[in-house]
Formats: sequence, C-alpha cells, structure tokens
Amino acid sequence: MRATITLLRGDGVGPEVVESAVQVLNSLGHDFTFQDAPFGIAGILTTGSAFPDETRRACESSDAVLLGAVGGPAGSTPAGSPRPEAGLLALRKHFGLFANLRPVKTYAALVDHAPLKPQLLQDVDILFVRELTGGIYFGPRQEPPEQFDKESSASAHDTLVYSACEVARVSRVAFEAARQRRKQVASVDKANVLASSRLWRQTVEQVATEYPDVALSHQLVDSFAMQLMTRPSAWDVVVTGNMFGDILSDEASILAGSLGMLPSASLNEGTFGVYEPVHGSAPDIAGQNIANPIGTILSAAMLLRYSLKLFDDSLRIEQAVEAVLAEGARTADIANGGQYVSTSEFTQAVIQKLCA
Repeated sequence: MRATITLLRGDGVGPEVVESAVQVLNSLGHDFTFQDAPFGIAGILTTGSAFPDETRRACESSDAVLLGAVGGPAGSTPAGSPRPEAGLLALRKHFGLFANLRPVKTYAALVDHAPLKPQLLQDVDILFVRELTGGIYFGPRQEPPEQFDKESSASAHDTLVYSACEVARVSRVAFEAARQRRKQVASVDKANVLASSRLWRQTVEQVATEYPDVALSHQLVDSFAMQLMTRPSAWDVVVTGNMFGDILSDEASILAGSLGMLPSASLNEGTFGVYEPVHGSAPDIAGQNIANPIGTILSAAMLLRYSLKLFDDSLRIEQAVEAVLAEGARTADIANGGQYVSTSEFTQAVIQKLCA
C-alpha cells in the first residue's frame, strides 16, 4: 500500500521513539513515504511558531501524522516565544481532531510491575474516548499579568464551554467503538456541580437512544478516579471531556505499568489522524537511548488501523510487542531496577518478531 506519513518528531525523546516507530513501519513492506516537518521547540527555534505554516502544509498533504512529544525545560526557547504545547492545540483545531482514543491494556508479563495488587489487573482493557477540541482548553481565557503582588486583585480564568453537537459527536465515536468491544460505555462528568456537565450528561443520554445494544452508565469524575484504581477491569469504553480525559488517561497508565506504554489516536470526521504516545518529552533522558518506544510503536499500529485501514498489520504489531514483553525484554521504566534493553534493542526485537 502507498501512503504519505508526516513525522513531527518533536522534542526530548520524541525523535528517538518516532524513529523506532518508523523502523517498525518500514519492516512491513509497504510503500510508505515519510516527510519530516518542524514542530514544538524545533518549530519555534526555526520559524518562531510551534506549528509553522510549512508544517501545516506538510500535514495537509499526508494521509496521517506520527508525532513524538513536545516541550522542554525552562530556557529551551527564547523569552517571549509561544509555549511548545501551543502547537498541539493549533494542530488539533486546524484539522478538527475532536476524538482522542487512548487504549489502556494490562500485559500479563508486567502485572508485577504495576503498583497495584495483581488480582486487580486481570483482563484490564479500557478505551478512553476524550473530546479534544472543546472544553476548558479551548474556552475563553484571561492570562494573569506578567507581574503582580500576592495581595493584589489580579486574576486569571479559563472557561469550560461545550455545545450539544460537540458532545454528541464524540459520544457517537464512543458508542460505535463499544459495539466492537464489550458494549459498555461509561460517561464521566461532574454533573452535580458543573452546568456544562449537565449538558454533557443529557446529550450523552440522547445519543444512547441510537444504540440500544450498548449499556450506558454515568460516573462522577472524582468517584470514577477512585474506581479506576479499585476495579479497573469493570470498564470498557470511557467517554469524557477534554480536561477529565487528559487527567484520567494519564492516571490509567499506572494500570499498564508506565506512561511509556500508552498510545493514542486523535481523529477527525474523516480518516486523517494524528498518532502519538501519551508520555511527554522527558528531556532528562533525551539522547540516552533508554526511552520506552512502546507507546509510539503502538501509536503507529493505531495509524495503520484508523487512517490506512491495514487491520492485519496493526494487529501484527500489537502481537509482536506483547510477545517481546512476554519473553522478558524491558526498557528502563518497566525493569523494576533490573536489567533492561535500550530503545533501539527493544525496537529491533519487535521487528524480528514481525519478520519471523
């Protein structure tokens, strides 16, 4: 199959883990064209923008985007520059990437690594569907003044706004996904306090009538955060807003053993998507060849599934990663202080499984 994939390698460990995913994709034998474009700190240093126009055009010309991670320590960019993370928000808004899919799965080989009792981690397989272009991250805001006294009346605000059509759109993604899984959707909100959450809950209930074969439950975010750790195997598809989804899916990385394990897909209403690991740029370990590439490799598998419709190849990558873990290969973050393999060694082990 022919496809063009834009690589936004990003910052910190981003270039290393994206390279791992590229090597895995190249091992499949398809006619993939990869094109690099600056993003995040690299974009700011070369153009002054975290999402330069040339990068936007490259993404527009591609079938999908594979993204590393953005961000760095203080002083990474000139004073007065935009934050590298601003590129992520601009990318999502420009392409209408309203649905963020974050699967969380436990691996039998890593159960002892997670800081929960092993019996809690049996058969954990959750798909978070996070609304990605609305809510508090995109609502009207007021930044604090550059300088103010702690006794002053200086203030700042971020506004949580949702429309019914935004909620309905992402809810349908969740219900459609549930039909292919265990037919359960949990909608997470804060309807006992927030007006926006009451609109969220009412809209999800209306959408649920279109899916009589899928069971719907409502969960308050604070209670659900506890239940996610105390009975994680109870959940199938979880749909929630932008901020709650951001926090809960990061919390759920505990179930998989490391934030480095988790992939994600950000999708629009077509087949275009941006695929990236959930973890950050980890600048403290950049260039050391010790970052966990699993989240990015599995993000590439999601790219094959959702944008290119190469379902068999997507499954092959997921199975190869699981087989390598079952044989005992561990990167530093999941080694429990024992011996570990490098980023490149783990990547080559996955490729060997694929080529066997």
